[in-house]
Amino acid sequence: MSEPHVAAGKTHKSLAKGLLAGLIAGLAATAAKALAERIFPPQPKLDSDPPDSRSAMSNTQEALARARHSEAFRWGLGATAGATYGALAEYYPEATSRYGANFGLALEAISHEGAIPVLGLSAPPQNQSTREHGSEIASYLAYGVTAELVRRMVRRWI
Repeated sequence: MSEPHVAAGKTHKSLAKGLLAGLIAGLAATAAKALAERIFPPQPKLDSDPPDSRSAMSNTQEALARARHSEAFRWGLGATAGATYGALAEYYPEATSRYGANFGLALEAISHEGAIPVLGLSAPPQNQSTREHGSEIASYLAYGVTAELVRRMVRRWI
C-alpha cells in the first residue's frame, strides 16, 4: 500500500499545527496591534497630576495593577484569538481572505462593537469619536494582517 502523494507546497491538515501556528501568530499580531496603537492611539491620553498624598499613591498603585491585568488579558486574548484563527484557517482556508484583514475586522466587530461594551469595559462605538473608532479599526487591521502573514510562515515551517 503506498502513501498518498501530496503536491509540493501543500501541507496535510493538522489541528495541532494550525493551533500552534495561530498561537505564535496571535502573539506577534498582539505586538503589532500594540505598536499600531502607539502610532494611532484609540483613546486620548489623560493628563494627571503627580500624587500628593497616600490616597493618591494608593490610587496610583491600583491603577498600575489594573493596567498590568489589562495587559495580561490583552496578550492572552491575542494568543487565544490567533490560535482559534490558526485552527480555522487549517480547515477553512477562505477564512484567510484578504491576507487576514477580514479576520482583523471581524475581531474588532466582535470585541469593540459587541462583547467589550456589553461587559462595560469600554464605551459603546456610538460614544467614540470618528478618530477613536478609526484608530481601533486600524489597530485590528494590523493585528489581522500580521496574524495571517506570521501564521503562513510558521505553518510552512512546521
